[in-house]
Amino acid sequence: MFVEIFMGSCLMLINILIAGLSFWAMETLLVRVSPWFMRAPHSPKLMLALIIAALWSLWLVTAGVWVWALAFDAMGLFQNLEEAVYFSLVTYTTLGFGDVLLPLKWRLLAGMAAANGLLNMGLLVAVLVEAIRHVRLGQLASRQTPTKGS
Repeated sequence: MFVEIFMGSCLMLINILIAGLSFWAMETLLVRVSPWFMRAPHSPKLMLALIIAALWSLWLVTAGVWVWALAFDAMGLFQNLEEAVYFSLVTYTTLGFGDVLLPLKWRLLAGMAAANGLLNMGLLVAVLVEAIRHVRLGQLASRQTPTKGS
């Protein structure tokens, strides 16, 4: 049981590190392109921000699933990598079909993977909303700023 908790905690920390680095990179990108996003036309740029944020979210979920899948495969818990990826995806997204299961000795990892996925989904929603809100509020403020010579 303690080995499972240790392994699961390490995998969760790896995912948190990946998410943290990814958030940092996304914020750096947003700061750099923010002036461009604030210039007209606003609607296409807001749509582009939404698309970028959605693709970034998909990448982050994919990275999290692969961290767990590669760990499951390295520990030899499944017959092949495809089965490990499938179980990881179903567990990480908290879908939990139950058609593929971990061996009883390692079943705590399933709950930890699900908790990790649930935590990351919450963080993703928060960051997505904040990114879109930042762009939209900046665009609205730029419309209200008087131009030079007015």
